Amino acid sequence: MEQPLKSPLRATTHGAGAADGMVDLFRRMTTLSRTMPPPTRAERQDRLARLRAVILDNEARFEAAISEDFGHRCATETAIAETLLVLGEIRHAAAHLKAWMAPRRIATQLQFLPGKNRLMPQPLGVVGIIAPWNYPLQLTLAPAVGAISAGNRVMIKPSELVPRFSALLAETIAEKFDPAEMTVTACDGDTAQAFAALPFDHLVFTGSTRVGRLVAEAAGRNLTPVTLELGGKSPVIVDRSADLAQAAARVAYAKLLNAGQTCIAPDYVLVAHEAVDDFSEKLRENITAMYGSDPGNADYTSIISERHYARLERLVADAAAQGARVVQPAPADAPAWKSRRKFPPTIVVGATADMTVMQEEIFGPVLPIVAVADRNEPIALINASDRPLALYWFGTDAAARDEVLRRTVSGGVTINDCLIHFTQINQPMGGIGASGSGAYHGEWGFRTLSKLKPVFYRSRLNRFADLYPPYGAKIARLKKMLRLLS
Repeated sequence: MEQPLKSPLRATTHGAGAADGMVDLFRRMTTLSRTMPPPTRAERQDRLARLRAVILDNEARFEAAISEDFGHRCATETAIAETLLVLGEIRHAAAHLKAWMAPRRIATQLQFLPGKNRLMPQPLGVVGIIAPWNYPLQLTLAPAVGAISAGNRVMIKPSELVPRFSALLAETIAEKFDPAEMTVTACDGDTAQAFAALPFDHLVFTGSTRVGRLVAEAAGRNLTPVTLELGGKSPVIVDRSADLAQAAARVAYAKLLNAGQTCIAPDYVLVAHEAVDDFSEKLRENITAMYGSDPGNADYTSIISERHYARLERLVADAAAQGARVVQPAPADAPAWKSRRKFPPTIVVGATADMTVMQEEIFGPVLPIVAVADRNEPIALINASDRPLALYWFGTDAAARDEVLRRTVSGGVTINDCLIHFTQINQPMGGIGASGSGAYHGEWGFRTLSKLKPVFYRSRLNRFADLYPPYGAKIARLKKMLRLLS
């Protein structure tokens, strides 16, 4: 994820009153989580229903607020990539909550029979969520669904880059939830310093790797476990066996969704050197077919801020200065694009490792194309860098596909498309190393935000476990039997 405008751990004295109120509410939440019985299934279902009502009752308002924060956000993208995904998470959790909450049978070793093992899910207590700006509804409320399902109380700190959305979320949550159930704090960066320092029972952060390190450091002082959903440079491998036209269409869509401001967006494409020009042209054709060259196109989303826009301009200028061929449907300095803060879709043909565009997460509608000599080179290039949050492979050669899957490690993979693995609610979503740690979605969110407590029930019929002194022949027989069972 691209870093926020300022570090969420920035020290300041401004807003201390709001921070004090947040600390008081956190203490109340913590006390209630320790003194009240865990929420029943009916109570959790009720909270999920209320969260669903927050979304359905305010869907148009959320779309408008997010669009205003961005400068322009395609309403269809908000519906598809945010609203519907969260509603799906809620529906899935409500349908499976009974099974998730039930104690699980765990096999018992022979010598302890007829005793039995059970794994009992219990709420952790108070879960904190530090949310990003790029998909503010989905990446705020999807973790909250897991936290609520697991029976936790939830405190949310939204991004300061989407103040209208954040204010609306705080208002609508307050209408449906007691503050001790779920609350939304102020969205300014100053509040986040105090937020990250709270001794949560679990903290979920979605954002840049740089800020993720700061959050993990702050949480570590309290031994707070963290789930970090970060980002990085997610590669696309277009194998020689791929259908170039199909791959170009699917990569173009995934890259330009939300104007590339997606943590699992394709960051760069590795293509056989002889296919680079053909693939680049097919990309250009698909981009033009999807979005045309008019910056007023309502399907194309704006860049979140002037600072982010200027950063993208620097990336493209640096690549051009080092010899890359830059392909755009309209000049990057066209006043019509900049006035709407829309960065024109950009293909950087012939990108090299020396270019800044290949050294930083792009987080915008700029797509470098890298020529490779053989099937081993993409694997070597990927493994020489931080492990990515996502990896995409296009082709029909099963042996080549499986070699990439076997020899690379990433947060998730989609074969012959992009982004789709994220939408699989029965699969975990999470990174590895610099791209994150931990996972959520569906039951994986429930597990992450629960304490899965092992319980052993001793049977009165079993005397084998009695190991009391004085030791003697009984222990000798026990040791002999244990050797036979080992």
